[in-house]
Amino acid sequence: MSDSLTGPRARLHQVIFESDTPAGRAFDLTLLLAIIASVIVVMLESVAAVRARAGPTLRALEWGFTILFTIEYALRLYTVRRPLRYAVSLFGLIDLLAILPTYLSVIIPGAQSFLVVRLLRLLRIFRVLKLAEYLHASQTLAQALRASGRKIQVFLLSVVTIVVVVGALMYVIEGEQHGFTSIPLSIYWAVVTLTTVGYGDLAPVTVLGRFLAVLLMLTGYGIIAVPTGIVTAELTRVARAGPVSGQACPGCGLGAHDHDAVYCRICGTKL
Repeated sequence: MSDSLTGPRARLHQVIFESDTPAGRAFDLTLLLAIIASVIVVMLESVAAVRARAGPTLRALEWGFTILFTIEYALRLYTVRRPLRYAVSLFGLIDLLAILPTYLSVIIPGAQSFLVVRLLRLLRIFRVLKLAEYLHASQTLAQALRASGRKIQVFLLSVVTIVVVVGALMYVIEGEQHGFTSIPLSIYWAVVTLTTVGYGDLAPVTVLGRFLAVLLMLTGYGIIAVPTGIVTAELTRVARAGPVSGQACPGCGLGAHDHDAVYCRICGTKL
């Protein structure tokens, strides 16, 4: 069976997933405006004074937007050859989360407040406005973060070890009489101090305790640069990748392929 779409389904796919044609661009821009309007409605409904005056109208608008996005989500699944693949993709999950809260609000009052997740759908603006360089930049950043994962895990383990050891030492040095009533509370103080947040709700009193706090503060300033350096090194390594195309896969709807790609890197459908 051919991977290509034909007939009305192919034309609908072009309108929904592509923005190279006037119809596709108009569809995407209309969708973005609807997303912004729906989020504004949700935020207005959270204001008690506005809700008291226009509650029924806002709820009707909310249901209207939800029905609209439900139809759009169903059409996206219909116009790709592999609906399940699109459903579990990043944009597919965001599209689903954009409509679920309203339906859940029938069972769980207040669940509609989570509709602000629709703002994530504005990520499509990169494709709509043909900002290919931003697609490339986002792909580069994602690759760098994935490559840095193991190193950052080791770094975080080291940080956890430091705060546990320093927290235990501070508990022994300061003791309950100075507010360090337990090791977990002392670890909380160590985290706040290491990250240079400094709430001030707990502070050492003894000379030795203050000396240890100074060492931890100085360590915190040095630690801040570590994850930045790790990610920067990975960014430099992957920054030589070629430009990215905004073409959407007809099989799973994935965008941001390499400019010279012939097949989708996820499902293998011919582009």
